[in-house]
Formats: sequence, structure tokens, C-alpha cells
Amino acid sequence: MPTITISRQYASGGSEIAALVARRLGWELIDNEFIDRVAELAGLSREEVERREERVPSFVERLARAMAGSAPELFVASGEAAIVAPPSEEEIVRITEAVINEAVQHERVVLVGRGAQAYLAQRSGTLHVYVVAPREVRIQRAMERLKIDRKEAERTVDQIDEGRRRYVRTHYRRQWDDPSNYHLVLNTGSLTYDRCAELIVEAARLEGWL
Repeated sequence: MPTITISRQYASGGSEIAALVARRLGWELIDNEFIDRVAELAGLSREEVERREERVPSFVERLARAMAGSAPELFVASGEAAIVAPPSEEEIVRITEAVINEAVQHERVVLVGRGAQAYLAQRSGTLHVYVVAPREVRIQRAMERLKIDRKEAERTVDQIDEGRRRYVRTHYRRQWDDPSNYHLVLNTGSLTYDRCAELIVEAARLEGWL
């Protein structure tokens, strides 16, 4: 079934654009709902998952500890005693992939982030979009959105982007920010969110999905 993945630099507006696209197409948006589903499977609160975009190492450690206590199939038995074996990062990634698989079973889906563009790279009927903006624009947006000073905004933008870059490189051997991995690259430094959404909808139309 048709699927659109939207990857985004932090504070580029990718999530907002995804919501606009889903609304205009009448498709299901898997964004915060995706976080809820990962949290449900991992036995974490949604806030804990949402706090750690694309799993920087500290999030991996917390998720592993939570899953060790909530996923019996990940226990390793030794004699009559069950020894808790915290899952490897690869096992954690497989949980996320399972959630992606669940998402694309919907008839038509707009899926935001979580490495979906890399995991679904070879899937037919999938349009991959990458939303970017100049770093200075994103820093200003982060300052306004999070009510933080410039130094903290710079650190936030760079850390979250690096976490997303590292996640895709480590688990899929792909470059998260390589434009050749996407069908569309949209710059919200020069295009409005509405215009970006229009372009994505038009791409879906050209694919024959509408």
C-alpha cells in the first residue's frame, strides 16, 4: 500500500508538513502515535520515548533496562534460574522495525522519522521525503519553540541531528542526510510548509496514488 516517509532535520518543520500532507490526502499520520506504540512495546512512558529522538545512547540504555523487565522472551535461562539479559541495541531496533511494519499495513500512511526511510528503502510504493532548512533558521525556530537561549538551541539542533545520522548509519549503513536516498528534498528556508505539503501531494498524484 502507498506510504510516504518524511525524514527531517531538527526544527525544519518536517512534522508539521507531514500533518498537512496527511490531512490533505486523507491518509493516516504515524508520528506521535508511533512514539506511543514504541512506548507500549517497550514498557516505557511516552514522555521517555519522546525525550530521546532517534535513540541517542542514553535512550538505548534506558529502553534496554525497561525491556529487560517487561519482555520475558528476552530472558536467558540458566539452569532453573532466569537471568535477565538486557536486549542488544539490534534487538531494540527490531522492535522499532516491527512497529514500522505494523504502520505500513494501513491502507495509506504518512510515516515520520524513526529510520523508516532507511528501513523501507527498497519497498515499492513508498515515497521518501527529506525536509531541511538552513542551520541558522533551525536554531531560531528551536529558540522560539523551546524557549531556550542560542547556545542551548545550537546544542539541541546539532545533537538531535547527529543522533538521527548515527542511527541510520549504524543500523542501515546509509547516510541519513544523503539527498540521493530521497525522492524529494524540500527546504523550508525558502518554501512555506504549505508549499512543501503541496509538492508532496503532487508527487503522490504523479505516482497514481490519488
